[in-house]
Amino acid sequence: MAELRSAGAFLDAQRVVSSLGISQGQQVADFGCGSGYFTMELAKAVGSGGVVNAVDVMQEPLEAVHAKAEAAGLKNIQMIRADLEVLGGTKLPDGSQDWVLLKNVLFQSQKKEAMLGEAARVAKAGGRVVVIEWKKGAGGIGPPEPLRSDEATIEQMAHASGLRTERPLSVDSSHFGFVFIK
Repeated sequence: MAELRSAGAFLDAQRVVSSLGISQGQQVADFGCGSGYFTMELAKAVGSGGVVNAVDVMQEPLEAVHAKAEAAGLKNIQMIRADLEVLGGTKLPDGSQDWVLLKNVLFQSQKKEAMLGEAARVAKAGGRVVVIEWKKGAGGIGPPEPLRSDEATIEQMAHASGLRTERPLSVDSSHFGFVFIK
């Protein structure tokens, strides 16, 4: 199975999103949306009746996502500039999201628990929080080893935020993932 699209190491967003079971009409937050390659797939999954909240701390990625959404004719994406390391920083209402995605974003933060806390805050009761991160010990592409967390640490932090593990998520040889439920 080809798990990475290119030497650029972009995850196969279409495969990952289709494996989640996101439904038409749902509300999804893409925390740390970056260039939006997952945002676009999420927007297709929720359809015109759903909304994807593309959240990033930097304005430039949000502008890129906006341009991609316009080019693709996707009108169900809202751009939110926010600090994910602050509880309430996204300004999304408590319990408003069916899904929250944190992909390759926790390794960049010294406040991983706060980011997971914000994800848990905005997730609906019974909603899901998906975490995808670089595997510790996988080497090769990606961030330096000291910035990576192991699966047990991420799972422990998610549980401390009030999330329960629903299932591990098969991603690729460089990443691990979990689907947590609130």
